[in-house]
Amino acid sequence: MTNRVGIVEVAMTPGVETKDYFLDQVFRVSKEVLDKAGLKRDDVSTIISASSDVFHGGVSCANSYYWDAGAAFLKNGSRQDGESLFAFIYAVMRILSGNHDTALVLGVCKGSENPDDDMLTHFFTDPFYQRQMGLNETVAAALQKREYMDRFGITDEQCAGVVVKNLENALGNPYAHVKKKVTVDDVLASEVVMDPLKAMECAPKSEGMIAMLLAKEDVAKKLTDKPVWFKGYGSSMDKFYLGDRDLLEGQLKNAAKRAYDAAGIKDPKKEIDVAEICEPYAFQELLWYEDLGFCGRGEGGKFLDSGATARNGEIPVNPSGGVLASNPYVTRGLYRLAEGFLQIRGQAGERQLDSKIHTALAHSTHGFAGQCHAVAIIGS
Repeated sequence: MTNRVGIVEVAMTPGVETKDYFLDQVFRVSKEVLDKAGLKRDDVSTIISASSDVFHGGVSCANSYYWDAGAAFLKNGSRQDGESLFAFIYAVMRILSGNHDTALVLGVCKGSENPDDDMLTHFFTDPFYQRQMGLNETVAAALQKREYMDRFGITDEQCAGVVVKNLENALGNPYAHVKKKVTVDDVLASEVVMDPLKAMECAPKSEGMIAMLLAKEDVAKKLTDKPVWFKGYGSSMDKFYLGDRDLLEGQLKNAAKRAYDAAGIKDPKKEIDVAEICEPYAFQELLWYEDLGFCGRGEGGKFLDSGATARNGEIPVNPSGGVLASNPYVTRGLYRLAEGFLQIRGQAGERQLDSKIHTALAHSTHGFAGQCHAVAIIGS
């Protein structure tokens, strides 16, 4: 059994809406990542994809639709629906099993051709008891934000500060969808979507095709001089019914602990050099700081205010702009991982941090108010 799995190369598309054909986009990122590694389709041992069927993809049996465009025709492979960091860990485990030397991970989301995310997430609900209430992801997030503000005194201004930070960070990211300088007042003046959430606090609906090539240790070292190594992973799922949960005591703490334990991390605030966090709603970044162990409970707003998560802070968070800047719903977890990979390699272009990056955290979430969380740790 191999002892390490390395990320060899990545390729991804920008988040802006495009008229490009879905299958052409899948083909381009698949070919680009293989070209970077000097491989052909036949050299890839297994393919794991992340995509959605009827809801976020608009087709049934999604991988049957794009499998050939994704270098996967007649290949050993599988598909994961909904959370793309799960696809990453499935590929890692296939290599660790000793049965595969290389794995191509694909993330597929043609956001511009999908209905609004809230219309789709409405169908996550139980059809007998919840759906008639009109519950969707934004309604759940609004309830969570109100509870966060009431219980811990988090302010609208602090939540807006996340938007200001992330959208400005995105100015240097060619893959971002939304990038502009805004002020706290701009955010607070934006339309109320679902009280207390403002429009600018909510992530957009974006494109997102991504390919990532993994390999076992000896192969990774042959394919690149700068492999980035898988260090640890954790995931955790909360209860289905929103009313059965404490919305401020979710499962991210459990997912993070599993990832930290696997990676040997004792003090995440000191040992993680950059974190790419999935924040579909601005206030959630503050809450996730706490669950990831960067600060104490109820201190997320103060932690942001201190500048600790700025580009030049002690633990930069979302130098890419995060999900508020680009939100390909199904593939956003892989994008967070790709951004960490590029930072470690020193290949993040204008968004490259000034300090040396050795260890990166990638996080993704799925479901109402952070029902499901996944955390991956990678390093040099």
